[in-house]
Amino acid sequence: MSIGNSPEDERPFEDVSEEARPSVGRALQQARIAAGLTVDDVSTATRVRIAIVHAIEADDFAACGGDVYARGHIRTLARAVNLDPAPLIAQYETEHGNGRPAPTPAAPLFEAERIRPERRGPNWTAAMVAAIVVVIGFVGFTMVKGGDDGGKENVADGTASTESASPTPKAEKPAVPEPEPSDSAIAAAPQDKVTVQVSAVDGRSWISAKDHNGRLLFDGLLKQGESKTFQDSSKINLVLGDAGAIDLFVNGKKIEDDFQPGAVERLTYTKGDPQAG
Repeated sequence: MSIGNSPEDERPFEDVSEEARPSVGRALQQARIAAGLTVDDVSTATRVRIAIVHAIEADDFAACGGDVYARGHIRTLARAVNLDPAPLIAQYETEHGNGRPAPTPAAPLFEAERIRPERRGPNWTAAMVAAIVVVIGFVGFTMVKGGDDGGKENVADGTASTESASPTPKAEKPAVPEPEPSDSAIAAAPQDKVTVQVSAVDGRSWISAKDHNGRLLFDGLLKQGESKTFQDSSKINLVLGDAGAIDLFVNGKKIEDDFQPGAVERLTYTKGDPQAG
């Protein structure tokens, strides 16, 4: 006899008629006591909570959470105490299920055995694939855009080259040569100015001419047969690179100095000079 149970609970069934048949909870309790098991033993073996075992043995099936769970608990507890669960389930249907046939569950559902959903971490593979797609798209866009810009630049360069290669020809006016002063002009030179004519008679010569302020009037090569005439209000400074090839006329008069070929002469003439200075 188990501790805490009255002798009446341990008496075997004396009447198995419909009227004397115990309730589902009572039958499970009596079978547990007859098997020498406590509520804790049954709860440990079936993983049904102790509170639910007590409630079922008291014919309180509200704690089961519904008919499906109640039938599952009855079946599990009956097997744990060596009872045939079928008559007990049928009796439960008659007493609590309004005579509806008990559907056979795919598997016993116990509150203690509910499977918790697994927590899934972030999907790094999908994130990596998305990042690669973005990078490839950006590179492709950059290459296409760069090609378009390069084509535009080439077209622009080609247009500019074509335009620069074929400029519109401009009509240039022919240069009118300035007439050199003649001997008569030298002879008629004004008396208030100094007039110097340089002629390359016997060859070419480099010459340089400046006025009284030092302003450069000419600096260059005078070819054979060419002449240059210079005028100033007071003074002309000359440098002759090959004085022997030059004839000089100052204020209308020829300078008769005997210049040597290849000699460099530095000369200065004023308004009153008919002579080489």
